Amino acid sequence: MSDIILHHYPTSPFAEKIRLVLGYKQLTWKSVIIPMMMPKPDVVALSGGYRRTPILQIGADVYCDTALICDVLEHIQPEHTLYPASHKGLARVVAQWGDSLTFGPVMAFNFQPSGAAEIMGSNSTEWVTAFVQDRQAMRGGAPRMSSSDAAATYKSYLRRLSDMLTDQPFLLGDAPCIADFSVAHPIWFTQYRTPSVAGVLDATPLVKAWLERMMALGHGKFTEISSADALAVAHASQTAPLADEPFQDDHGIPLGSEVIVAADTFGTEPTYGQLVAATRTRLTLRRSDALAGTVHVHFPRIGFTLKKVPA
Repeated sequence: MSDIILHHYPTSPFAEKIRLVLGYKQLTWKSVIIPMMMPKPDVVALSGGYRRTPILQIGADVYCDTALICDVLEHIQPEHTLYPASHKGLARVVAQWGDSLTFGPVMAFNFQPSGAAEIMGSNSTEWVTAFVQDRQAMRGGAPRMSSSDAAATYKSYLRRLSDMLTDQPFLLGDAPCIADFSVAHPIWFTQYRTPSVAGVLDATPLVKAWLERMMALGHGKFTEISSADALAVAHASQTAPLADEPFQDDHGIPLGSEVIVAADTFGTEPTYGQLVAATRTRLTLRRSDALAGTVHVHFPRIGFTLKKVPA
């Protein structure tokens, strides 16, 4: 198998989720640091348009969205499972709550004035303006929740998490699972990236202790490579054989069609390509790029839309 290559940047919460999964599974990987905001020409060369962080590359296969990336890493290294058999469905439900309903209010809280000042640091006014415009575009122009509303929501969520941790070290038992990784990353941002507002965690010491246990998992072993190196790997590689799973046609779009896949919320930039697989859990597009060569770009079913390119 080709190397695991993670395209990410250090302050990305969702990238921290995957870095911790890599640490939990004690995997060795390659790190490619990408821009925080558009333009991201090397990312787009691989993904065809998808721009959310992170993306995972293995040879000429590109995996989008952390839910799918976690499934891929579970397949590579089943040990230290993310999906315990005793509560596999519940773990995924809590994970989806963490990645969707929890993430927005927590990050809105983190971006209150003092937290935003820490995030922006010493960057120029021009950089800050570009960053704000980039994130507004990712939200489709929707306003960010007010910091006061976000604070009330965040505190309620922290109390729920504390209740889950009353008699156990992790959210669903004695070991971390996908739920823990999907809930931890925006709280990590509060604690480590916006410490001026991290006092919100003081009322729930069980959550703070749990976050420390999560951080102790580390990030595994990695070495840094350039985005040019990663593109060269893709260009020199063959796409992996597609999984032998039945074609699930929910859209009336046959395999081989030219299609558009896009996230249904937040970062909805489209990816164009030829539909080569549509299973019960994922969609796969074949596309070619001068820099990346021929690649397969994989998306999870949940959270993404599929449309046929108009004739």
